[in-house]
Amino acid sequence: MLRLALLFCLAALPLRAEEVVLGLSKDRVAITATFEGSDILIFGAVKREAPIPDIPLDVVITVAGPSLPVSVRRKERVLGIWVNTDTVALDSAPTFYAVASSGPLEQVLTDTEDLRHRVSIPRAIRSVGAASMAEDVESFTDALIRIRERTNAYQLLENSVALDEQTLFRTAISLPANLTEGAYQTRIFLTREGRVVAQFETVIDVRKVGLERWLFTLSRQQPLLYGLMSLAIAIAAGWSASAAFRVLRRN
Repeated sequence: MLRLALLFCLAALPLRAEEVVLGLSKDRVAITATFEGSDILIFGAVKREAPIPDIPLDVVITVAGPSLPVSVRRKERVLGIWVNTDTVALDSAPTFYAVASSGPLEQVLTDTEDLRHRVSIPRAIRSVGAASMAEDVESFTDALIRIRERTNAYQLLENSVALDEQTLFRTAISLPANLTEGAYQTRIFLTREGRVVAQFETVIDVRKVGLERWLFTLSRQQPLLYGLMSLAIAIAAGWSASAAFRVLRRN
């Protein structure tokens, strides 16, 4: 009797009509002394338990770096001098954030779904406690987004996800050289008529290696030794440059 009841409950559970099968060109990014950025190819397929629905499918992909608190300052000209007049502390903002979609983001994702999943760049920034610091918190958030867009730390890549036969999808995300070390959360959303019908999450690991890793660890674990070593290198470099200059003058 118990077995029959269990089978009935399992049969009553709804099957997921569509699921994401994901692939990454690399799931680890190594930051070395000569690191100049990297491209990540994100590709996958849609696994189905039923025929393809008539309503077209869309894909939204996000890659987010570690989130950290950020202070944004407003400068104004006072008596001919630029000074900080207002400061807003945002609770957290991704050090890197990219949104790629198969169409215009506002068409493939409703505002309600964007609010629920925090997909768009402004929604990825948390500023709950900032409302008490300034009336126009949005202007500070917009300023942060503009600054980070100039360095490719924030990217909105609309119409950049190729979707073939409503089944295969792919896109490429360019990671800049000034990456913050940590886990980069990657999310894939399948949407229809702007609503999320399935999603998948994975992580891209970004770590310093080699000399960069050693120096980073030394600076955190033994700051005094790191400072003395930096001072010695600076003195040696200055002495070498001075000696080379004297040799050139004699010749």
